[in-house]
Amino acid sequence: MSPNSTEQAGAETPEARTHDAYTPESGDTSFDVEAYALDLSYRVRTNRLEGCATLSIRIVVATSSIALDLIGLRVSRVRIEGQRRTPHKQGPRKLRVTLPRTMQPGETLTLTIEYAGAPAPRRSRWGTIGWEELTEGSLVASQPIGAPTWFPCNDRPGNRATYTIRVATDAEYTAVATGVLQSRTRSGGQVSAEYTIGVPTATYLVAVYVGQFESHRLDDRIVVASPPSLRADVKRALGPLPRMMSAFEERFGPYPQENCTIVVTADPLEIPLEAQGTAVFGANHLDPDSERLVAHELAHQWFGNSVGVARWRDIWLNEGFACYAEWLWFEAAGAETADGAARRAHAKLADLAQDLVISDPGADLMFDDRLYKRGALTLHAVRLTIGDEPFFDLLRGWCAAYANACVTTADFRRFVAEAGHDLEALLEDWLDDGPLPSLPPGPGASKSSAKKKSSR
Repeated sequence: MSPNSTEQAGAETPEARTHDAYTPESGDTSFDVEAYALDLSYRVRTNRLEGCATLSIRIVVATSSIALDLIGLRVSRVRIEGQRRTPHKQGPRKLRVTLPRTMQPGETLTLTIEYAGAPAPRRSRWGTIGWEELTEGSLVASQPIGAPTWFPCNDRPGNRATYTIRVATDAEYTAVATGVLQSRTRSGGQVSAEYTIGVPTATYLVAVYVGQFESHRLDDRIVVASPPSLRADVKRALGPLPRMMSAFEERFGPYPQENCTIVVTADPLEIPLEAQGTAVFGANHLDPDSERLVAHELAHQWFGNSVGVARWRDIWLNEGFACYAEWLWFEAAGAETADGAARRAHAKLADLAQDLVISDPGADLMFDDRLYKRGALTLHAVRLTIGDEPFFDLLRGWCAAYANACVTTADFRRFVAEAGHDLEALLEDWLDDGPLPSLPPGPGASKSSAKKKSSR
């Protein structure tokens, strides 16, 4: 099975070609950015960011102007390739650029934007998100609309692009960016690092981290950047990562990213967060209780970063799958079965409000923990209904068919049906209704029931 022609890697589904109701002020559906080249200089002490962004753009709908998302940073120059002067107007959230003429679908252009300022997180209904200063450095936490706090972009989850990111910062600091490190050079009191992302990546999954880091490898694929003072704690807390990687590859298929980089900050962080091929944890996430968070963020490299949502209402496809991966990891490690974890989560959800519909939770509730747990429970209900072997075949097939693509809940329903499973009623109960359904009997219960029936 494979996606249809509108759902190939990096392409958007028709649903994503309209403004997202959850983030209606973000993005411009008249064009796609196919590649970003970001040349950045950041001074830690003064929190000063200077940037030059070059965007390769393809027009999708006939238009005479385009709007880019940019917040808190001032544009000094805009130029479309071939023009001496490009008219533009900057507002609090948007940079509107006038095109040389009305351009038609399929036409392309190269746009260069120079900008600078003191980057800061933006306020949103989900809290403050985006570029954030740390005690010694900075980080980016963009989900869902924080990317415009550090570069001009078409901030839609369905508009995936490739990236080149060059970051120059003070010599006593190290810059780590999303992607594969190509070079690191020192010049004039600054150190520059260049990273590339060759797989289609959403704007919210691109990040830069600046700190006093040292790097070391956990194995031939996993690199950790962390403060030297945390060396022992990092080694202990992240030691399970190679085994997690193997366990997830067995259940989901080959690791889908170009790299796996883990960043640990000296500061405590409210929550860890993944980016494309990357995840960041705070110093407070190095205790044994955070092992599930490590598993969660690693699982996002399959669910959310490779197979990504085309629109925010389908966020359960990211978070429900990653939450279920936590239970799968502890099952693989022999700590607790996924069935045991699922039944504990189900009992807790049964005591909470039953007003969340996870196929369309609404913007305010799309990061509600109930969505994470109920999404995971949906997958467990599927597993109990069709059996382990067909279930893991389904997960591996889903990851393979939609690698580097954008999906919706409708795609998942269709994929399940095309795999030969008649689960529409089950999925409707779990995804589309508020009341919490009962879980199917667990493996032991189903065997006991079968014995009773056969003895009659």
